[in-house]
Amino acid sequence: MSSGRELGHRISVFCLTFFSYAFFHANRKAFSNVKTSTGEVWTPSFHNTSVPALKPDYLWNAHHLFADNDAVVKFQGVLDTSFMVAYATGLFLNGYIGDRVNMRWLLSMGMASTSVLVFIFGCVCEWVSFYNKYLYCSLWILNGLMQSTGWPVVVACMGNWFGKSSRGVLLGIWGSCASVGNIMGALLVSSVLSYGYQYAFLVTSSVLFCASFIVFCGLIPSPEEVGLSGPDDEIVGQAYNGFAEGGREQREPLLGSEEEDIEPADENDEAVFSRQDNRMKNPSASDLSSASQEITYDLQDVKPASLSFWKACLLPGVIPYALAYAFLKLVNYSFFFWLPYYLHNAFGWEEKVADQLSTVYDVSGIVGGILFGYASDRLGKRTVMIMPMLVLSIPALFIYGNSPNDKLINSVMMAVVGLFTGGASSLISSAVSADLGCQKQLSGDSKALASVTGIIDGTGSFGAAAGQIAVPYLQTGLGWHSVFYLFMICMLLTAVCVFPLFVKEMRSLQCRCPGFLRRCWRRNSSHTHVQIIEEE
Repeated sequence: MSSGRELGHRISVFCLTFFSYAFFHANRKAFSNVKTSTGEVWTPSFHNTSVPALKPDYLWNAHHLFADNDAVVKFQGVLDTSFMVAYATGLFLNGYIGDRVNMRWLLSMGMASTSVLVFIFGCVCEWVSFYNKYLYCSLWILNGLMQSTGWPVVVACMGNWFGKSSRGVLLGIWGSCASVGNIMGALLVSSVLSYGYQYAFLVTSSVLFCASFIVFCGLIPSPEEVGLSGPDDEIVGQAYNGFAEGGREQREPLLGSEEEDIEPADENDEAVFSRQDNRMKNPSASDLSSASQEITYDLQDVKPASLSFWKACLLPGVIPYALAYAFLKLVNYSFFFWLPYYLHNAFGWEEKVADQLSTVYDVSGIVGGILFGYASDRLGKRTVMIMPMLVLSIPALFIYGNSPNDKLINSVMMAVVGLFTGGASSLISSAVSADLGCQKQLSGDSKALASVTGIIDGTGSFGAAAGQIAVPYLQTGLGWHSVFYLFMICMLLTAVCVFPLFVKEMRSLQCRCPGFLRRCWRRNSSHTHVQIIEEE
């Protein structure tokens, strides 16, 4: 009965956290998909010079903010940058706050507040014809702060319910929530854009506001709140299984240290393996009791205090991946914010068509995250899979930057870019973050998970903020090709940041394979020797 009840709660948590963050992204996508429409409203209309003006021009265009489209594009970049800076700052703060308050309250409050701010920004200002640059910036900064409540909380809830070993394919599927939200936002916006851009904000904000009540009533942040044991508490019940694998519990992170993978050469290895084989076949009561006591000691007696912010930053792998994610998220979020506008501006495609076509990038990102997440599970290493994705994304970006004015060819090239760039981003933000939360320094400390997640995603968001101010200025000054050269440089820098970890994991794989073959040969030799003696 309890297992069925626990399964139901896990499915509920998976769905609620998945769609809550997806709806966050749908609201972000609304603005990026209506940049062309807002630009037309914020700039003066064209007049027929052969017809005399019935009123002075300043009366006809009193609500317009800018003189030309280039100024609009730069201001939209400022809005995106303001949002990302506030979002990055909020990630650090809410990661710390989320470890210390009820996460259900924090998440539902952030969702409701975001929906109200988006509604005021896109609907109220348009309906009352009130256009002000400072108001727009203020609303979008508050929007970034409120949206930053989402990611640290949903990752922490998933970690509480699914444990540190639920990574790879599971988090690859769950990590696609951002891309699913982008697709939902693009489709919702394109369906109502013909009625006016304000209805795009109305639909997405209404969905998010309703979802906030569902989350408030239904989300259970941790199993302990309903009298269930956490996933890490099941280790004691798996004492025999852990002992059968060689006397130690097999729940180590895939981003382990190099020394953990190297098998020491010992002249007494054959005797050790012989004793282990006998124990595996005929475990005694004392063996099971000692294994259970050993694991119980690890859970109960070795419980470090919650790590501080600076100690969390100094955990192995956190700084390299945080810096790498800063460059990678710059590229990924530039596609998120500017891809529909790029398709409309560079190829002259209708804004509705550009919105729908941009979903190809998100779909391929979902496929890449799941595919490479599964491959990294089978291989046993993350960075070994991430590095080829980063390297292959560079020529893919170069080819896509020179795409012809053809929707089919553009979609295929966009899918390739999304497979490597979006897939790597999904893998780092989900599975790698979970691996970093499984280190020995965090053993028994579930309250540090949101902090570590906030550090990784917060650093990445600061990088994304820099990109959103660089893209419009490069585009208006040097053209779109310069923007893609920036993307290629950023992907190269991402690979440079994780290269030391890549080398370390490759060495551990090289050391692990000979040790595995040596053990297999010795075991086979031992069994053959025993069989010969029995025949004699």
